[in-house]
Amino acid sequence: MLSNPDLTNPLRADDFNSEVFPTWCPGCGDFAIWAALKNALVKLNLAPHQTVLVFGIGCSGNFASFVKANIFHSLHGRALPAAVGAKLANHELNVIVIGGDGDGFAEGLSHTIQTIRSNVNLTYIVHDNHVYSLTVGQSSPTSMKGFKGKAHPDGYNEFQLNPTALAVSAGGTFVARGFAGDIPHLTDLIVKGVWHRGFSFIDVMQPCPTFNPEMSYDWYRKRVYKLEDKGYAPDNRFKAWEVTQEPLDQKIAVGILYEEDRLILEDNYPQISKTPLVKHDLSKLDISSLLEKYQ
Repeated sequence: MLSNPDLTNPLRADDFNSEVFPTWCPGCGDFAIWAALKNALVKLNLAPHQTVLVFGIGCSGNFASFVKANIFHSLHGRALPAAVGAKLANHELNVIVIGGDGDGFAEGLSHTIQTIRSNVNLTYIVHDNHVYSLTVGQSSPTSMKGFKGKAHPDGYNEFQLNPTALAVSAGGTFVARGFAGDIPHLTDLIVKGVWHRGFSFIDVMQPCPTFNPEMSYDWYRKRVYKLEDKGYAPDNRFKAWEVTQEPLDQKIAVGILYEEDRLILEDNYPQISKTPLVKHDLSKLDISSLLEKYQ
């Protein structure tokens, strides 16, 4: 949920550009997500100093060098624990996590599930290109069956992980899917995700023209449809589950799959929900009895 937007200082997308221009491959969907996030921050009127961006490792993690904000570049699969720590220490921060399908659904899968369950008040945007791109083309947990990459030259045979189904079944309070080929729509999803009070999960379908060229922009456009155009209401977890079961090689729903209002983790701890931990006066705190008890 948005905290303390700066309504007196209009922003431009260029305000979030660092001095380093992105080095992603030409045609990479990361460019579109980069643009959509900057556009969303402008719409939210969140200045760089009001925003914390936490990154995992991968092509999505390189994003950390290309945007201006408070940046924390974590270890592989460990972006969410770092982001949760930042949010619990100071709930007034607007925390957005950027990860990839290999980063968040392989080594970091448990963190993803537990953070969804906890409903911590932050936003998680996943660059989902169905392949490990930074390490030049291995299959990832979301690779399609039969995908031929460096780890599976004869074809990937494992069951494809379904991120949105996982988020719905784990108790997600904001579960959405976006498409890098539609920047305005993705921008709107990010804005709504940041406004949502709770854990916002946005799985972004994006092409990797270098290591997964078959799933191109044209491939996606033949399958993508917008839930809102079908009159879909994201208020039923069972209906959301049914939509997540649609085979990606046939049709891909984008938009908000499910949303509900539920207590966030911080609501259970008044000692952090009222006054941020970083503002607590610890000068008179005596923990000597605890040290004696547990040493």
